[in-house]
Amino acid sequence: MAQQHTMADEAARRALKEDLAKFNCRVHQPDDPPLFSRTPQSASQTVHWRWTDLAPLLDRLGKQLTLEPGGNRRTLRLHNPGLPYGTTHTFWASIQVILPGEIASNHRHTANAFRFIMKGNGATTTVNGERYAMNEGDLVLTPGMTWHDHEYHGKEPMIWLDVLDISLMKSMHATFFEPSEQLQQKVDAVPDSSWRRYGSGLMSPPGCAPAGANNPLLAYPREMAQTALQQAAGLEPDPFEDVVLEYRNPLNGGPVMRTMGMRLQMLRPHTHTRARRHTGSKLYYVVSGQGTTIVNGIPYEWNTGDFLTVQPWAWHEHLNRSNAQAVLFQVNDIPAMSALGYFFEEALAENGGHQKPL
Repeated sequence: MAQQHTMADEAARRALKEDLAKFNCRVHQPDDPPLFSRTPQSASQTVHWRWTDLAPLLDRLGKQLTLEPGGNRRTLRLHNPGLPYGTTHTFWASIQVILPGEIASNHRHTANAFRFIMKGNGATTTVNGERYAMNEGDLVLTPGMTWHDHEYHGKEPMIWLDVLDISLMKSMHATFFEPSEQLQQKVDAVPDSSWRRYGSGLMSPPGCAPAGANNPLLAYPREMAQTALQQAAGLEPDPFEDVVLEYRNPLNGGPVMRTMGMRLQMLRPHTHTRARRHTGSKLYYVVSGQGTTIVNGIPYEWNTGDFLTVQPWAWHEHLNRSNAQAVLFQVNDIPAMSALGYFFEEALAENGGHQKPL
């Protein structure tokens, strides 16, 4: 806790308080918490959710909760105990369960959202008339204020990770939500038009894209992402994440969403990355494998299906002691932090000293 300093004018400040309040004004009081701190201080905590704990809870949700029209989904929220709501101070992460034959009804909202498919195949998502498959390992996007619904015709319960920048949206007082009168929206005659235009990632129709346009791509299939990650394994390793690729907006090469970035990361066998810390927050989902993330000296041993969020400005590094590779999916708020000029990071040098800035 920051040390409180004695104010020479403490009595005057206290005497002013009541009179200023009449005019909706204030001056800093001796017992007010400090406005600034030497380094970032966050109530958001480092939290590890284990799949062995989550799996039975998701089974209960599937059996006990219904999926009804109007916006409510069947989701298990990953709650950060240091915050009033949310997984981090900028986004919510939830695990959605959908059963065979169910339809998650059509609606739209301000919050940007995406789905990373954890288990199962055979669902579809429709976003502003475009329809795409949702299969294990796929990333599908729902940009803010786009109509979207989901449908599933598989044989077993299907689950995916839902992430929305709700916490950031609420802090900006920009909440809009609109349900649709129809359970599902009409699908376009060409249901995958944005993929046909931009899905190669290398070629696109000629002409300049509109300034500030949303990412036109709505789906990033698993096969494409995994192939790219395997190719990147032949490059020099990233000192902090080993092998890592970011999902990109094909129009400008930037992050797929303006407020959230998504990455796919591989920790090769017997890898130990360097430590760093940065502002902003992130959440890891363990796609496969096992390993350890050390956060401010505390080891978190993770396995397939686990989740881990790292406290802002906490030192963290990764280890893979096994003989098999580990793959992690990551969501972070670096795009929002960078756009606002609030993203900073610091590395721990190989000799143990600090290197800053990166």
